Amino acid sequence: MKDVFGQAMLDFYYDSFQPPLLLHNEYGSPEIIPIERYFIDFEDYSELELFAMQQFKGKILDVGAATGRHALHLQDLGFDVSAMDISNTCGELMEILGVEKIIIDDIYRYRDATYDTVSMLMNGIGLAGSIEKLKELLSHLRSILNPFGQLLADSSDISYLYEDGKFPEQKYFGELNFQYEYKGERGEPFSWLYIDPEKLNEVAESVGWSCQILFQDETQAYLARMQPL
Repeated sequence: MKDVFGQAMLDFYYDSFQPPLLLHNEYGSPEIIPIERYFIDFEDYSELELFAMQQFKGKILDVGAATGRHALHLQDLGFDVSAMDISNTCGELMEILGVEKIIIDDIYRYRDATYDTVSMLMNGIGLAGSIEKLKELLSHLRSILNPFGQLLADSSDISYLYEDGKFPEQKYFGELNFQYEYKGERGEPFSWLYIDPEKLNEVAESVGWSCQILFQDETQAYLARMQPL
């Protein structure tokens, strides 16, 4: 069971979830993932998500869709939306839940269509894993965005983890390593990126993109609109 995240999602749907779903990190004790947040209805969206839902336009690609809850809402609103995830198990679950267009692929390889909005919510932009891979991701997204297309993404400034002021010297402080654990089995380790708004703007400018911070909350989470220039 290497796709422990996907299996946990599927088990939760079928009422056979065996808590907890753990996320091992490099800065402290394992975190318990509140798996129910992947199944919430529109009425229970966060303030950031509610604001984000008002920013979509045209043909949409929802990257890292997991259970597809954002895609389902946009689908209900009448948008032409495709939900992408790298997990076959998540794809199976999205089909059960009623997502009409599902793509199982790696966003770095995907070139099959173009879109007006690419969505990477729930810190989906973090899949880049590092600053350099984020530059690569933005360069690739140019090829699947229509003229005047946009990337909607949220992330968080996690500098609060370094209250002692001792930031990593060899890498950006938001480049972290994680590993899921479910039912005593661990998945493959993976890298994830949390990027502060100033750094995101810097990275965007370095690869010829604009970056506008649309929303920021008290937890240091924010929503950005990015567009290739």
